[in-house]
Amino acid sequence: MSTTEVFGGEACTRNSDRTRALVLGPYLTDRAATYADGAKPLRAPEARLDEAEGLALAIDVELVGRELVLLSQIRPATYIGKGKVEEIAALAKEREAELVVVDCALSPVQQRNLEKAFSAKVIDRTGLILEIFGERARTKEGALQVELAHLAYQKSRLVRSWTHLERQRGGFGFLGGPGETQIETDRRLIQERMTRIERDLDQVKRTRGLHRKSRRDVPFPIVALVGYTNAGKSSLFNRLTKADVFAKDLLFATLDPTLRGLKLPHGGRIILSDTVGFISDLPHMLVSAFRATLEEVLEADVILHVRDISHEDAEAQGADVEKILGELGIDSHDPRLIEVWNKTDLLPPEERDRLRETAARKPRDERPCAVSALTGDGIDILLDGIEARLGAGRALLEIRLDAADGEGQAWLYAHTEVLKRQAMDDGAAFQVRVAPDARARIERRFPQRLRDLN
Repeated sequence: MSTTEVFGGEACTRNSDRTRALVLGPYLTDRAATYADGAKPLRAPEARLDEAEGLALAIDVELVGRELVLLSQIRPATYIGKGKVEEIAALAKEREAELVVVDCALSPVQQRNLEKAFSAKVIDRTGLILEIFGERARTKEGALQVELAHLAYQKSRLVRSWTHLERQRGGFGFLGGPGETQIETDRRLIQERMTRIERDLDQVKRTRGLHRKSRRDVPFPIVALVGYTNAGKSSLFNRLTKADVFAKDLLFATLDPTLRGLKLPHGGRIILSDTVGFISDLPHMLVSAFRATLEEVLEADVILHVRDISHEDAEAQGADVEKILGELGIDSHDPRLIEVWNKTDLLPPEERDRLRETAARKPRDERPCAVSALTGDGIDILLDGIEARLGAGRALLEIRLDAADGEGQAWLYAHTEVLKRQAMDDGAAFQVRVAPDARARIERRFPQRLRDLN
């Protein structure tokens, strides 16, 4: 059974099977949020609240309202002021909200106080993102990473979670001490579980390292897709590889990394890697927990920074991605980076033309590629850009082999990227591309039959 309610001028269908959620956006005013260097926040409060609403919908709640709260200062006890707490409490009661999503990082005390005031469960931005990740993790590695981050978050909030903290477990014998309190026991159990997960993840990390070494020995270049969540990375991945990876207009639709082979227009092959999307104010515990996943990006030969160029906050989203990449050691001027302006199909024709003119004026090695993963527009230019970027750092060689040298031909296919094979009267000429650190090995293997084409 469902009924229709209206809030904010929009109809909302009430469904008794889903958790009723109210989204609260408490943001400092521009004046209060001015950074130390004098810069203002890049995002408008309404845009931030829109993103918070999208995050809440990603865990399939029933949205019953949203409220923007502009703050001149943050209150230690409840984050927002007393009057606003009472106003939100009345709204939550009126809308029968079971969950209040607060788009900020709450301390355990603030979370507990707000739950008392609202008579509803309260979850902050970190908890919400963890909830989404927990629902989306499919591989063993992804599940372990999410659980580790969730335990780290939970460990700091045991003071809020338990109502029986006065209980103590007795010591041994009649004269034993008071023993552990319940919270100490729970904290110890959580720490033990975190230690086990970290050991398991170390094993995963070693396994992924072996897989990467195997791919380097093949050796196909790795091209990694990165970008803000919902920028269209998985749709672009599917367009390029003709795969069927889950892609949806949903925040964090992709969590576990996916790898596929791809043949470039001039014959070269690459491995394309789709990764988890980034987001502003990504919890630090998730950055560290997902470092094993993001190592695919660190090891990539080319990094495609996919941006939703149609989004009103495209510039702010791009800055957030660059910030996280910087934390991983990848500078915004890294020669491996190619900006991909995606979702051009959502722009008016004159805006698309203006974007292409803007891109054409940039230096060739910094030129973005304007594409639409949905229609395929601009994909050929993107593939040419990937080839050019790969070729810039790799040696192009021609090696001539006798027809009877089957072992040499097999070695070339196993250890180089063979771009072209041309039959000749006495054998064949192979055009190959190799990484700089592999060139010496090629020269030792075929000293008399090698010609540099660069």
